[in-house]
Amino acid sequence: MRKKYIVFISVLAALLAGWFLMSKENREEVATIAGDQIIKREVSAKEIPVEKMYENAEELLQERKLQEAKDEYQKIITKHPDYDKIEEVQKKLEGINMEIILSNAPSKYNVIHQVQGGDTLGKIALKYGTTVRLIKRKNNLKSDIIRVGQKLTVWTGKFNIFVDKSQNILLLKIGDEIVKVYNVSTGENNSTPVGEFKIDSRLENPVWFNKGAVVPPESPENVLGSRWLGFDTMPGYGIHGTTDPDSIGTQATAGCVRLRNSEVEELFDLIPVGTKVAVVD
Repeated sequence: MRKKYIVFISVLAALLAGWFLMSKENREEVATIAGDQIIKREVSAKEIPVEKMYENAEELLQERKLQEAKDEYQKIITKHPDYDKIEEVQKKLEGINMEIILSNAPSKYNVIHQVQGGDTLGKIALKYGTTVRLIKRKNNLKSDIIRVGQKLTVWTGKFNIFVDKSQNILLLKIGDEIVKVYNVSTGENNSTPVGEFKIDSRLENPVWFNKGAVVPPESPENVLGSRWLGFDTMPGYGIHGTTDPDSIGTQATAGCVRLRNSEVEELFDLIPVGTKVAVVD
């Protein structure tokens, strides 16, 4: 024991001698580094209050730093799901997501396409897996006419749709990220089919074929509303608008997924043929 004690004292003396032999500047530098490390540990251990996170997000949004504001709102949802303003945060996050998608705001999913000879908006949309309507909205195009050399911002993010019948909601997603949540109506008596589908048809102002009767788009009896997105393996089933917006949020359809017209029109502009759809109980 005495031998160990002597060794310890010798080591300690050597360390102290080394410290005093340092220049004053070096000692101050070492002390500063140690102090900084302590402060960093204290900051990382201390959670930023949710109200401060909210204020930061609001400031970023006011400054039109959309991606930074989006990241801050997302942190609130992830870390503080019980925050009393969580619904407001979700709505603001959805608004930012849609603005990024529909505008020229910076995004990792945007590419610049320079129009080549023979290009059409349809060909460009097919190349990048998007829609003509989304290209036109992002670039403020008033017609389908494009010119050689013109530079277009094109969205490349791959959307998918998730419908939860138990909550009557539709989630627009990119991978696992939720872009926006829509309230919907689903089938009476749980009649909306469950499974995985793909969108295989897209119709504006669809005609409704009702038990042999042809109901034109302008008819108030046409329950399909202003847009139709059909499922591939279930003919006659799909996502559409409505003439009865008060039914949204209930089980009220013959088996389809029903949205308000303004919302199905928004969705229609984003969703190309081939988009995956999952429907669960």
